[in-house]
Amino acid sequence: MSFLKQGAGESDKVGMYFTTIGIVFLSLVAGQLIVELIAVKILGYSLMNIPDTASLNLSLALLLTPFLFVVVGLLLSVKYLHKRPILSVFTSRKSFDWKRFGFSFVIWGIIMFVFMLVSMNTGAPIEWNLDTETFIPLLLVSLFLIPIQTTAEELLFRAYLFQGFGLVFKKGWIAILLTGILFGLLHGANPEVAKLGNILLLFYIGTGIFMGLITHMDDGIELSMGYHAVNNIFASLILTNDWQAFHTDAMYIDRSEPIFGMESFLTILVLQPLLIILFSKVYRWKNWKKKLLNL
Repeated sequence: MSFLKQGAGESDKVGMYFTTIGIVFLSLVAGQLIVELIAVKILGYSLMNIPDTASLNLSLALLLTPFLFVVVGLLLSVKYLHKRPILSVFTSRKSFDWKRFGFSFVIWGIIMFVFMLVSMNTGAPIEWNLDTETFIPLLLVSLFLIPIQTTAEELLFRAYLFQGFGLVFKKGWIAILLTGILFGLLHGANPEVAKLGNILLLFYIGTGIFMGLITHMDDGIELSMGYHAVNNIFASLILTNDWQAFHTDAMYIDRSEPIFGMESFLTILVLQPLLIILFSKVYRWKNWKKKLLNL
C-alpha cells in the first residue's frame, strides 16, 4: 500500500482526523503552558518576552520542548484512536529506513556548508562566532531537541494531514499542494517573515511542496525528515543571524541585512529540483503520473 493510502483504513474517518487535530492542538498548548510556567516560576521571565540577558541555549530548549507534546499526542492518537501502527505515519516500508534519513541529512548538509563557504569567499559579512562555553550546550540542544521539532512538523504535515487529504481527495498532487500551503502559512508568525515580508511565505510553501513531493514519491517521510532536520540544525548550530527564528550562539553569524535574496530563489528553483532528480535516480521512482494523479 502506498504511503498516501495508509490513512484510509477502517478506523480512519474524516471526523477522526478532526478529533486528532484537536488533540494535537491541545497537546501543543499544554506543552507551551507547562514550559511557560517553568520559565516564569524558575527563571523569572516569560517566553513571550525573553530578556537580552537570558541564556540563548536555555531559551531555545524551552521554546522547542512543546513539540515533544505534539509528537506524543499525535502518535497516541494514531495508535489508539485510528487503531493503526505508529509506523504507518512514518513509512510504508516494514521498518523506518535510517539510510534514507541519513542520505538526505548528509546531502543537504553538505550543500548548505558549501553554500556558506562560497558566500564567505564572495564578501558576505559572515563572522566567526564560536564560544566553547555556550557551543557545547547548544550542540546538545540542537542534536536532541531540534529533530523533535522537525519530526513533529513532518508527522503533522507530510504524514498525518497528507494521508488525511489522501482519504478525502484521492489525489497525490492535491495532498502535496494543500500540505505545502498549510506548512508555509504556519511559518507566517516567524520573525523573519516580519523582516522580509510575505514573499518569504512563497519560500516556505515551495519547500513544503518539495518535501511533500519526495514523501509521496518515496512512500515515506524519511527523506523529508532528514532534509528538515539538518536544515534547522545548521541554522541553529553552524550559521545564525539576529533576525531568524533560531537566534543562537552558533559557530558563525551572518551580519547581512535581512533580504529575500538569490539564495532563496536558488534553493526552491534549482537546488530542490536537483534533489528531486537525485532522489528519483537513487531510489528509482517510477510511475510519476499514476502516483500524482491516482490514475
